[in-house]
Amino acid sequence: MDLGISGKRAIVCASSKGLGLGCARALAEAGVDLVINARGIEALEAAAQSIREEFGVTVSAVAADITQAEGRAAVLKAAGSADILVNNAGGPPPGMWTDWSREDFIRALDANMLTPIAMMQAVLPGMMDRGWGRVVNITSQSVKAPIPQLGLSNSARAGLTGFVGGTSRQVAPSGVTINNMQPGIHATDRADSLDAGVAKAEGISVEEARQRRAATIPARRYGTAEEFGATCAFLCSQHAGFIVGQNILLDGGAINSTM
Repeated sequence: MDLGISGKRAIVCASSKGLGLGCARALAEAGVDLVINARGIEALEAAAQSIREEFGVTVSAVAADITQAEGRAAVLKAAGSADILVNNAGGPPPGMWTDWSREDFIRALDANMLTPIAMMQAVLPGMMDRGWGRVVNITSQSVKAPIPQLGLSNSARAGLTGFVGGTSRQVAPSGVTINNMQPGIHATDRADSLDAGVAKAEGISVEEARQRRAATIPARRYGTAEEFGATCAFLCSQHAGFIVGQNILLDGGAINSTM
């Protein structure tokens, strides 16, 4: 399917690996020029070069901390007039409610709520002026079904979801859509970290921890960055203009819900 976005320009945050890279690659395959961002320069440059060689699009790599004002400014300057924004950031560490201080919550809010809001506030006016734009926020299945040990993530991402719920309806008349993707477990470094934590706590191997988790998913496997990216690219396409303020769950059926 021709997504109708060849020649558009996208910012994809936290895109040197994992789900962010999956989104960047899928957009590049659709002919979108990219500004990709991450803190680590080596992995970011490697991702950028691989995308350039495989898809022939223009890719600017900006190594910066997107949670800091200077980092956001550098990414936005490199992007110029962005048509597409994919917000993404790694989740805060797991734990118990007794573990977290006010400072822990502030860090989680900065990374997973306030930074994507700041990026949207920066790009939405231009998108609205041009009469077209797409924003996709990568959140988590924990917004729909909170995960007890991920209280920091539950809180911050739920706040972002509430912001999108109202803002998406305000910008939709200008041809701009904002939607959220709620990933379940995918085969990424984040899943490896969570599985390693379970393995350590229960005295089992990481592979056993992974098999146990996969067995709880109706699809009986972890998702892939490639299929996640393909969904992101569709939400950014010309065909998705009537999808507004939605939370798209990609969890292999793990959450048993009709709504």
